[in-house]
Amino acid sequence: MKRCWWPGEDETYQHYHDHEWGFPVDDDNRLFEKICLEGFQSGLSWLTVLRKRDNFRKVFTGFDFEKIALYKDADVERLVQDTGIIRHRGKINSTINNAKRAIELKQEFGTLAAYFWSYEPSESEHPEKITKENIPAKTEFSTALSKDLKKRGWSFVGPTTCYAFMQAMGLVNDHVESCDVREQVKEARKNFQKPLPRRT
Repeated sequence: MKRCWWPGEDETYQHYHDHEWGFPVDDDNRLFEKICLEGFQSGLSWLTVLRKRDNFRKVFTGFDFEKIALYKDADVERLVQDTGIIRHRGKINSTINNAKRAIELKQEFGTLAAYFWSYEPSESEHPEKITKENIPAKTEFSTALSKDLKKRGWSFVGPTTCYAFMQAMGLVNDHVESCDVREQVKEARKNFQKPLPRRT
């Protein structure tokens, strides 16, 4: 099977590449999970986070942001002591803060998905032929998303973090031209019904 270069020979990484990365997602908890885990990944490799993802899901109540928003100081201490995750107090507190901000976003847009997908670039605004050399670390769209999230009080959501989130959640298809999964993602995106805001 022809893949992008980055999963290498690691089977966990290959499975993530083949079945998750780039396929469009509209599930709010998965979107929240990913934006938070990208924050935890900052300064580390994504594979490090991926190997701990099941533990993260367990201790962060499935990344249900309405539950995480209720976490207290005791929960922070519990998480800081948990060797199954990345024990970064600032990033743990950020996840709790972002959960509260996620509730506000949901109240405004109806779903997190509607908000995040409003930052999807059009096909004409994204390179048609993707190669290892022309995949950016950030774009004007990830920069705009980062800026708006920060204005709304989110943390650990820089432009590079936001672009990695957009790549993974299918807002762009950055599988390279020679990758067998590229066409699968292209088809999934074509059949995907983009969530629209349900303002209240």
